[in-house]
Amino acid sequence: MEATDLTGPDLSRATWKKSSLSGDSGGNCVEVAGNLPGAIAVRDSKNPIGPSLTFTPGEWGAFLNAVKSGHFD
Repeated sequence: MEATDLTGPDLSRATWKKSSLSGDSGGNCVEVAGNLPGAIAVRDSKNPIGPSLTFTPGEWGAFLNAVKSGHFD
């Protein structure tokens, strides 16, 4: 059985971006880092030192396409 690396990508150089539509009032916002090699990271903007989720660019693209097509409406 092969070992699996569960550490995830290094996020120390992540450039986090929040939607301009979220404003400065806090609320339910996420931040996305798309500048990482081979990974897209997502975190809660209210807890920037908390955990994050990482996706491959293909997974993230599939999610965005599903959102745009109204799959989650």
